[in-house]
Amino acid sequence: MMGPAHSLSGAAAWLGVGAATAAAGHPMPWPVLLAGTLICAGAALAPDLDHKSATISRAFGPVSRALCEIIDKLSYAVYKATRSTADPRRSGGHRTLTHTWVWAVLIGAGASAVAVTGGRWGVLAILFVHLVLAVEGLLWRAARGSSSDVLVWLLAATSAWILADVLDKPGNGSDWLFTGEGQDYLWLGLPIVLGSLVHCIGDALTVSGCPILWPIPIARKRWYPLGPPKGLRFRAGSWVELKVLMPAFMLLGGVGGAAALNFI
Repeated sequence: MMGPAHSLSGAAAWLGVGAATAAAGHPMPWPVLLAGTLICAGAALAPDLDHKSATISRAFGPVSRALCEIIDKLSYAVYKATRSTADPRRSGGHRTLTHTWVWAVLIGAGASAVAVTGGRWGVLAILFVHLVLAVEGLLWRAARGSSSDVLVWLLAATSAWILADVLDKPGNGSDWLFTGEGQDYLWLGLPIVLGSLVHCIGDALTVSGCPILWPIPIARKRWYPLGPPKGLRFRAGSWVELKVLMPAFMLLGGVGGAAALNFI
């Protein structure tokens, strides 16, 4: 799928989690719902850091472009080192390592560690990165073009600072789900894991499939491209994505958000 659809699916997924927790009698504080939705929308773009044309690879200028080169080479190296004889040969790392459950868990755990050990600056860094990506994904028309990059960064930095202040207030969610000593903001890794997995599921619906379950072997392949039957797959950017899936994600997100806030 393309960037906007990935971001919408990520936002809808976290709003769905919010609806589920509300139905279970443990509603999220609204700042957690808001922050998690934006983080998940941004994290749903992150697996494409292995592709030089992806939104995330352009979002932070030379820094993200350089990181893209590194991740692509790392992914390709891991693919070559772990592929079975049934896996095809390939020349790059796109849709390999970063499109697996292993990567999603590692990135989420790393973000939680940064949030817990890095204090306020660690939380701000996580919020800033994912808010930039959320703006790039959800408001892609307004954020398009290099001239808007600085404005997006300023908006994300300001919003991250305000959101961190709100979350820090008692009862607003800094200790949501994890209430032990020193566990404030440990939950920040959860929307990142979810966003990464939602991205992989979205890519699995396309013609190429996605090796989400690596390194678990399937049909003698370690990088088996999971997906529905061929007849149910679509090409990225096709009318199915633009006219069916994106409106569906917006509708589901709206319903999930209303349920999470007990409006319905």
